[in-house]
Amino acid sequence: MLSEQLILGNIFSFCAALCLAVSVMKKSKKSLIGWQTGDTVLCVVANLILLSYSAMVISAICVVRNVLSYFNKLNATLTVILLLTGTIIGLWANNRGVIGWLPVIASAEYTVCMYLFKSAQGMRYALIVNLFMWLVHDAYIQSYPMAGMDLALSIWTAWQTFKNRRSNQIKPCARK
Repeated sequence: MLSEQLILGNIFSFCAALCLAVSVMKKSKKSLIGWQTGDTVLCVVANLILLSYSAMVISAICVVRNVLSYFNKLNATLTVILLLTGTIIGLWANNRGVIGWLPVIASAEYTVCMYLFKSAQGMRYALIVNLFMWLVHDAYIQSYPMAGMDLALSIWTAWQTFKNRRSNQIKPCARK
């Protein structure tokens, strides 16, 4: 891969990573998904430049999934269609061997969770799993800003999830 190509891919990767970072700090699912739509659009470009075609296809399908989820139009039928389309086209476009399967698996996991979970907390659990799969892929294709962000956000999201889980537990009543 040409060094200019690697630099350009990493510039788009960095911008995508910023969108993803902002998304995990959002309290509402709609806002979280809105920022993740920006992330996936930029990932389409970064993955194209970095020659990871399965990730590029998956990111493009994720744009559609995120837009549908943002407008609350993601239903069971569309979820299955997106899941099947992403899996079939993602595996067909794969040029990275086993590493190329990770975006396909990560997308399937997150698509199902996006449909099933209605809360931002549920989406955080799904995001942690998703980020670890993308971390391995992104490090392999030399998408260093995104790999670093995947690692940082998985740790941050795990912390936020733990913190929110503790604060949402029922506290015993104080005696008067």
